[in-house]
Amino acid sequence: MSNTAAVLLSGGLDSFISLVYAKNNGYDIKLALTFDYGQRAAEDEINSAREICRVYDIEHKVIKLPFLGEISNSALNKKDENLEFETLGAESMKAVWVPNRNGLFLNIAAAYCDAKGYDFVIFGANKEEAGTFSDNSLEFAEKIEECFKYSTLKGVKVFAPLIGLMKEEIINLAVDLNADLKLLKSCYNKGNGTKSHCGACESCRRLKNAILKSKHKYLIKLFF
Repeated sequence: MSNTAAVLLSGGLDSFISLVYAKNNGYDIKLALTFDYGQRAAEDEINSAREICRVYDIEHKVIKLPFLGEISNSALNKKDENLEFETLGAESMKAVWVPNRNGLFLNIAAAYCDAKGYDFVIFGANKEEAGTFSDNSLEFAEKIEECFKYSTLKGVKVFAPLIGLMKEEIINLAVDLNADLKLLKSCYNKGNGTKSHCGACESCRRLKNAILKSKHKYLIKLFF
């Protein structure tokens, strides 16, 4: 097997650092896929992913999935008010849950890999979010890869390099990899004044907590 790959790229911390790690470890990333399902941060995610792909010279495609927004009750698809969470856990997870989102994204990426002859889908799942989001877990990644043995001729593999890491460990890894963190956008809202991130949504709170627990607390000024 070779090491060609497509990456799921939202432009956020996990997908970006998964891309950088894979590139630094010999994966030949041919394609990045960003999904627009009517989420409030779609424009920011697309712009961030597009710039990352420009820097790393990767083909970028935006896949529109309007039906997913139509059937979703997720707060991510409600654009009339900012998302704010005082605590993270089951309630915040339910608020931002999009039905079968990662399963759908991975299957679409696997279809591209199968059609183009790529070997891997790179997926930014991580240990911290697996605690509340079951589709970030190692078991989920292994099960969907097992399905690809039947649904793809290539037997597409799933590579999730952050699957065993907490968010603060991902921040430490990002610095070790010399990743340009100014490229990422991990916010469900539109930022806060001159800052790129609102600091209050579920994604921002995870990013802020991760930075404060990491070895690189000075990065807090980059986002908030």
